[in-house]
Amino acid sequence: MKFLNYLAFAGAMVAGTVGMAEDRFITIGTGGQTGVYFVVGQSICRLVNRDTAKTGLKCTAPSTGGSIANINAIKAGDMDMGVAQSDWQFHAYNGSSKFEGDKFDKLRAVFSVHPEPFTVIARADAGIKTFDDLKGKRVNVGNPGSGQLATMEVVLEAKGWTMGDFALASELKPAEQAAALGDNKVDAIIYTVGHPNGSIQEAVSTVDAVLVPVEGEAIDKLIADNPFYASATVPGGMYKGSDADTHTFGVKATFVTSADVADDVVYEVVKAVFDNFDRFKKLHPAFEFLKEEDMISQGNSAPLHPGAEKYYKERGWM
Repeated sequence: MKFLNYLAFAGAMVAGTVGMAEDRFITIGTGGQTGVYFVVGQSICRLVNRDTAKTGLKCTAPSTGGSIANINAIKAGDMDMGVAQSDWQFHAYNGSSKFEGDKFDKLRAVFSVHPEPFTVIARADAGIKTFDDLKGKRVNVGNPGSGQLATMEVVLEAKGWTMGDFALASELKPAEQAAALGDNKVDAIIYTVGHPNGSIQEAVSTVDAVLVPVEGEAIDKLIADNPFYASATVPGGMYKGSDADTHTFGVKATFVTSADVADDVVYEVVKAVFDNFDRFKKLHPAFEFLKEEDMISQGNSAPLHPGAEKYYKERGWM
C-alpha cells in the first residue's frame, strides 16, 4: 500500500514537473491603454495564446509607461519583451541620449511595427502647402518633454531654422491642440503619431484642414544620417481634406527583447505573428498597410534576436 502511495505521489510530481515545463509565461510591455502600443502588445499576445496548447507559452501585455519604461523593465528582467520607438531602441543600445552611461548591450530587435509619422496638420485657410510655408505662422510645436517637440527641434536644426521663425510657437499638449486649430488660435499643429489618429480626426472634423508634406533635401539627409528615422506616408483618404498620400518621415514603433530571452521563445512569438499576418493586420487600422519586408528591415538598430533571425531565414526573408 505504501509502495502504491509512493508511486502515485511520484507520478503526481512528474506530472506537475511536466506541466511546469510546458507553461512558460512571457510579459510584453506596451503603453497607455488608449494608445496603439497597448494594442500591439495585446494583439501579439492574442496570437501567441492561440497556440498555447502546442507551444506552452502564455502571454500577458499590461499597460505601461511606454518606450523607455519598457526598455528599462526588459533590462531589469521584469519583462521579456516590449514596444518602443525606434529612436529609443537606438539610444538604449548605443548608450546615447537618455541612456548615456546606461548602455543596454543585451537589447535585441525582433521586428518593427507601424510607422509613427511626423505629421503636420494646417488650417485650409492658412495657405500652408509645404513645411516651408510654416515660416511666419502660428504653430503648436508640442509640449515640453514630448517626442513631437524633440523631433520638431531636430527638423528645425536640419533646416537651419529656429522657433523664432514662427509668429507663435505654442506648446500645447496633444489633447489640446485639435481644439486650438479649430478655434483659430494656431495655423498648424505638429504630431508624431501612428495613424489613423482620433485627435487628428477631431481636428479635421471641426475645421477645414489639410495634411502638409514634410520632405526635401534636409529631410532626406536626416533619414540617411539616422538609422532610427524612416520615410513615411499617410495614405490619402484617411482624413477629410487630404485625398492624396502625404509624404513625410518619422520613427517606427518597434518590438524588442533581451539576448537573455530564450531563442525558442522569441521564435514562437515571431512565428505566431507572421504565420497569422493577415489576422494581425486586422487587429488595428494602423496595421493595415504593414509589409513583412519593412518590419524586418526598417527601424531595427539593435541586433536581431537569434530566435527572430531563425524564423526570417526559414521564410527566405534573409
